[in-house]
Parts: sequence; C-alpha cells; structure tokens
Amino acid sequence: MLLCLTGCSSWLRQDEGEAAQAAGQDAFTLDVQAPDTVRETLERHLELQRFRQLPDLQAHELQRLLGNTEANARELLGTLGYFAPRIELELRPPPDGARTPPFVRLSVDPGPATRIASATIALEHRPGDSALDSPDALPEARTRLQERLQAQWALPPGQVFTQSAWDNAKSAGLRQLQVQRYPTAHIANSLADVDADSQQAALSVSYDTGPAYRFGPLQVQGSQRYDPDAARRLARLPTGAVYDESALLDAQLRLAQSGYYDAVFLALDTEAPDPGNAPVVAQVREARLQKWVFGAGLSTDSGARLSLEHTHNQLPALGWRALSQLSLDAKAQRLGTEWTDLPGEDGWRSFASAQLLREATGPLDIRSARLRAGQNQGTQRIDRTVFVQYDHADSQGLNAPPTTTALSLNYGWTGRYFDHPNAPTRGHGLALELGGGSTLRPAHTPFVRTRVRWQSFIPTEGLAEDRSAARSPRLALRTEAGAVIARASAELPVGQLFLTGGDTTVRGYGYRSIGTQTRNQQLYGGRYLAVASLEWQQPLVHQGVLTDWESALFLDAGAVGDQLGALEPRVGVGAGVRWRSPVGPLQADLAYGVQSQSLRLHLRLGFSF
Repeated sequence: MLLCLTGCSSWLRQDEGEAAQAAGQDAFTLDVQAPDTVRETLERHLELQRFRQLPDLQAHELQRLLGNTEANARELLGTLGYFAPRIELELRPPPDGARTPPFVRLSVDPGPATRIASATIALEHRPGDSALDSPDALPEARTRLQERLQAQWALPPGQVFTQSAWDNAKSAGLRQLQVQRYPTAHIANSLADVDADSQQAALSVSYDTGPAYRFGPLQVQGSQRYDPDAARRLARLPTGAVYDESALLDAQLRLAQSGYYDAVFLALDTEAPDPGNAPVVAQVREARLQKWVFGAGLSTDSGARLSLEHTHNQLPALGWRALSQLSLDAKAQRLGTEWTDLPGEDGWRSFASAQLLREATGPLDIRSARLRAGQNQGTQRIDRTVFVQYDHADSQGLNAPPTTTALSLNYGWTGRYFDHPNAPTRGHGLALELGGGSTLRPAHTPFVRTRVRWQSFIPTEGLAEDRSAARSPRLALRTEAGAVIARASAELPVGQLFLTGGDTTVRGYGYRSIGTQTRNQQLYGGRYLAVASLEWQQPLVHQGVLTDWESALFLDAGAVGDQLGALEPRVGVGAGVRWRSPVGPLQADLAYGVQSQSLRLHLRLGFSF
C-alpha cells in the first residue's frame, strides 16, 4: 500500500510537472541579483539555466543542481576578474497546493575587480634565425623584439583582468610575431598568477618564435594556359626579403587583379627545409581565354548607361592582353581598346590603346579620336607612365572650332598612400602629369600641358569607446590644378583642354558643364583649371554601436578659363550620406550650385584616385 501511495505521489508530481510544462511554465524561476557588470554573464552562462525547462524536475534534483551553482558562479566571475565574491543562494518552494514553480534567488556581490600588477614577456630562441644566431647580435636583437612586444602589449599594468582580455592579449602578441619574420611562432608557456586577497594578477607569457623565414621562389600550381613565369612577374613577390604577411597578401591581390586568374591563394611553405629560402606556393584557377560582359548603369551626370566589354587574355602571335569596350549613354558614346603586355623583370610593361568618342559638350557635338602607346610600371604605392599620344577632334555645331590634331609626349606619376585602397579613412594621394608636343592641324604650334591632383583624409578625435574598431570623423580635402601653355592663337584638340563639374569634381553642377566660352557663348574646354573641395565626414553611431553609415557636409569650388585672370569659381555646397559597402563607399549627395541656383543629386559607388 505504501508503495502504491508513493507511486501515486510520483505520478501526481509528474502529472503536475507535465501540466506546468504544457502551460509553458519553467521548472523553477531564477532571479539573479548582481551588478550590471556581471549579471548578464551569470544569467546567460550559469549551468543551472539549462535545466529551467526540464520536464518533471524533482525537488532533490534541484537541490543537487543548486549545490554546484555556487562553484559555477565563482568560475564565471573569475573569468571577469572577480576572485573574492560573496554569493548567497535562496530556494523558496511553492506554497502548499500552489502550482507555481520553485523560486531560486542568486545574490552576488562580486567584490573589487582584479587588476594587472605586472606583465612579463619572454622570447625563446630557436636556431635558424640568422639575425639572432650571431653571438654579437643575439642579445640586442632579442631585446629590441621584446621591447616592441612589451610596448604594444594589450593588457598593461593597471587594467582590469578578465579571461577574455588575457586570451586576446596573448593572441595579439603572437600575431605580431607571426605577421612578420616568424610565421610559425607559438605560445610556449603562459601564466596568470592571481592573488585574490590583494586583487592583483601577475601575467607572464613566453613565445617560441621559431626560425625566421625569408621569401623563396614562387611556385605556381594550376597553370595550364598562361606561363607560370608570367605569374611571378605579375605578383612581384619580394624574393629574398624577410617574410611579411602584408607583402604576401599584396602579391596575391596583384595576381587576382591581373585578370588572368579567377581565383588565387598564396601560402608560405613552412615545411621547407631551409626557412631562409622558403617557397611560396600559388594555387591558381585560370580565367577563360575570352570573356564577354554586358553591363547597365545609371549616373546622375550622364543618365542611363549600357556597356559591352570583351577581354582576350592572350592575343594570337602577340600574346598581349586586350580589353575592348563599347559604352553608350545620353551624353557620350565611346568605343575603345587597350592592349597590354606582361611586365618585364623590372616591372615595366608596354601598352597601346585607341579610342573613338562622341560626346555633347554644351551645344557642340564633339567627335574625337585618341591613340596612345608607351610603357607603365605599377608598384605597391606608385604608378609611372610614359607614352606618346595622338589626338584628333572634330566639333560640330554653330560656329564650332576648326578640326584639330596634335602629337605629344607625356609622363605621369601617381602615388597612393591611403590606409585602404577602396575605402580610405586616412592618408593621401598625389598625381602629376606633364606633357609636351605640337599641334599638327590647322597649324604647327608647340604646347606644354601639366596637371596636378591631390587628395587627403585627415582623421580627428574618435567618438567610439572602442578605439580599435572606431572610424574617427575626418576631413577629406581635394584639389586639382591644370594648365596648357601655348600661343593664344593655337588651336588645341579638346582632349588637351579642361572641363570640370559633376560627381567627382564640383558637385551642384552637371558633368563637364564648367568650362570657358567661345565668342558665341558656347561651352568649350579651357586652358587653365582649378578645383578645390572640403568635406567633413562623420561616422554614425546607433545606440552606442558604430554603423557602416556616415554623414557628410561639403563645399566644392571649380573654375576653367583661357587666362588665369579669367578664372571665375563655381561653388557648390551640400550634404550627403555614405554607406561602406564591400566594394567601396556608396555615396549620395544633394548639392546646391550657388551660381546655377539649382539642386542636383549626385550618386557614386567606389573610390578611385
């Protein structure tokens, strides 16, 4: 009979538990009383939480779980830097006859946070580093490396100790070794000696640097159509230099952007017997020999746009790469082709290009042709170009200028010193162009043409607490100047003259709508150009979290004239928003042209200089 009653009692409890569970009621109620600094962690990670919705949780089972809760809470608090907490547990069973779940209260006073008292960083040397193997250089080189790690240590004395911060600091120190010279470095030993009575922690970590590596030859895997030696010249890997992860990624990016490969992955062979000459393995998937691309777009400067592009990666007999494009929009129709050779050992490559263009400039319909041939060289930050150019321009319209042709020799230099190629937030760029030649038609007249462009991003104080992830507000400065020096009577092709206005120059005005005027008040290119822009860019923060959106306020000014004294600036002011997309900033600007007294919307995707 007792057994029967016990069974009935168990059955009743099970029935009540199932009824409570069916009603969506927890097996018990947990209330965590603790400061905000620790409450969220306890509520989320206490092992007790996993049993709240367990069906038919018996009283003795709950008591057993509570017996482990204090130790679990102390362990969680220790990861946050609290090693001397006061913890109280309270269990209130439901009133007799009530079907409410038991009530559990966890009260926590975490006590003072443990702070870093000292941080000691040591290096274990292993033979194989020629710079450190020298008896004379060993102490000095090791000391410099240790000092650099110590200076950049992410958890210095005085900061609060947490397990996550400790793990991150160790990983950050290891990362500093692995990205340059020591790709196989690892943590040999680490210890966080915590004194709970004094709330202080003494940290020590020892890194085994492993051998120092230098770049060896590039070994290409996956080549079928293209010469592996061409990949080496395209990658421009600094063979013989000390291993640098950024140099490896730059070489990988150059191969990927060359157009010869659809996929590229570079990796240092750390299993090589000689770390001082470690091969770099390039796994590639070659692009198709020929490719057609159809495109459509929309621009506030020129309206709807259609394009057709053809790529031939290996022209018969010549072996050069040819990129040809047909582009049609409301204001311009362009047909062009550019052929480029593979770079030589010095990085220089030959190129040739041709372009036919028909565009509306004010009331004139201008049909022009351009031929170029020369060489260019691209390095990590600097591009150089030397070329011969032939220009032909035929203008149609009332009182249009005469047909003109010109031949010139030109040199271009561009330096890019931005922190990011597609979405810079700091740094600057400078571009110089210098050309000289002579008109051929209607008369032979010598001329010199020069142009200078400069852009800079200057960050100011950041607003976000997490400086490692914050993008500071910044000033974006841009200026451009150009001049064509020739006799006043010289008739120059329109391609050698200057026009400005539009999305990337002077906002608030139409594309290439700022120029000089002919005698009958028609718009035409001028011999002198001046453009300046000042823009304030402010990252947007939502509920304390930095977003991918930015706001902008700007002032643009530009002028074109046939004489320096005739430059009359056109000013545009406005505001806009930016979204940091994966392919670069997408910007929308609403600008007011002060002289034109009109509003214009400007849209642009990506950054280029």
